[in-house]
Amino acid sequence: MRGRPLLAALLALPFAALSTPAAHAAESDITFSNVVVNNGKPVVIGTTGTVVVPITYTIKHSVKLSDQWVGIYRGPYGGAGERDLGYSGEGPYCEKNSTGTTEHCEMTTNVVAKTDLVNADATVWKTVGIAVRADGSFDEDLTAATAHVKRNAKLTVDASPEPVTKGKKITVTGKLTRANWSTHAYGGYAGREVSLQFRKKGSSAFTTVKKITSTTGGALKATVTASADGDWRWVFYGDGSTGSRKSATDFVDVR
Repeated sequence: MRGRPLLAALLALPFAALSTPAAHAAESDITFSNVVVNNGKPVVIGTTGTVVVPITYTIKHSVKLSDQWVGIYRGPYGGAGERDLGYSGEGPYCEKNSTGTTEHCEMTTNVVAKTDLVNADATVWKTVGIAVRADGSFDEDLTAATAHVKRNAKLTVDASPEPVTKGKKITVTGKLTRANWSTHAYGGYAGREVSLQFRKKGSSAFTTVKKITSTTGGALKATVTASADGDWRWVFYGDGSTGSRKSATDFVDVR
């Protein structure tokens, strides 16, 4: 995480460059806990724009602080392969208890799709609490919280013919693609299980009719028998590197 206003020059360095030779754990006068990134949900990012990631946490301290925040990183903390996610957004905004020693805080970090990510970043990241004492010394607390960063997916759907005679065949096609953070474009995602779902006219619920595997270029194709008017869609439930996605719906009139 880069660019905290009070420490812009120092934070051009990786988190671990702020460390003392001591182990990366908070001393007894400062502790971070209850860290939650993005409300506990995966951080799903496409190929453009800035994603604002909320972070909440609790910090307890018995010394005066000049600054404190939570950062997100992956790789060996302090090692050559360490990567830091995003740059400072807003906050932290904190509510103190009556003694001022416990603070419940909210902040955001911003992730720019085109400049901050490579495809290998679609994985589980870790978190670290960093505090700056009034005397300028640093304290770091490696927390148990994680953040799952994923590549955004897209799905299309087309059902034909429209209209169709009852009992005849309908062919439903589509395409599954996902963000490529190296090319900054969406590419076909083959070899993934995708569900074909149907919602009968007048109903509010979808039912899974078939499950198929996307082929070259993320192509999807299934043939079903027309039985009633209704909406067709594809659903991808996501995986370890890619977020879930539902396509739009395509209504077919059965006569």
